[in-house]
Amino acid sequence: MEAKEKEQKVATEAANKTTADELQEKDNQSVKKDNTPKEEPQEIKQTKEKETESGGEAKRKKRSRRSKSDKLTEENEALRIQLAEAKDKYLRLFSEFDNYRKRSNKEKVELLNTASATLIKELLPVLDDVDRAQDNFEKSEDVKALSEGVILIINKFKKVLKSKGLEEMVSTGVDFDTDNHDAIAQFPAPDESQKNKVIDTTEKGYLINGKVIRHAKVVVGV
Repeated sequence: MEAKEKEQKVATEAANKTTADELQEKDNQSVKKDNTPKEEPQEIKQTKEKETESGGEAKRKKRSRRSKSDKLTEENEALRIQLAEAKDKYLRLFSEFDNYRKRSNKEKVELLNTASATLIKELLPVLDDVDRAQDNFEKSEDVKALSEGVILIINKFKKVLKSKGLEEMVSTGVDFDTDNHDAIAQFPAPDESQKNKVIDTTEKGYLINGKVIRHAKVVVGV
């Protein structure tokens, strides 16, 4: 009886062990199955690929924007330097021109003063003759001699002015010209040939080196 119970006990333990081994085997297979990588669905895979591509494109765009920004910064700096150089050049030119203008004005004033002094110096002998003539008028009664002396003084005076480029304008008998003449009156012409011509000069006109410095005042025939 005891031997039979032992056999049953051994059989039961063997059966339990077999069952435990089978369960362990199933658990191991289940773990292996769980650890086996599952293949993702195609849509998810494509989505991830797009996200990866999108991320790479974003990085490229970011690098491109950074590169453009750096380039613009360099260009702005170069333009700033050019502007500063141009401004400095402008200020220098303006200063030089202002100095030139002041120097030119000063030279013009000095030239006018020098020219005036030169003319007056050359007229001093004429003034001496005028003084002597005045003394002779008070002492002498020879009208003819006095008249000749005055004529000599006048000619000497005109000679000095002519040497400075002064020229007396010829007006009477020529065609009326508004560039040279100021008409102060109109008068009936003696004949047809005198129409629109200067028939009388009331005040002489003068030129200096060919340029009109005083218009002649004339009477025009009509």
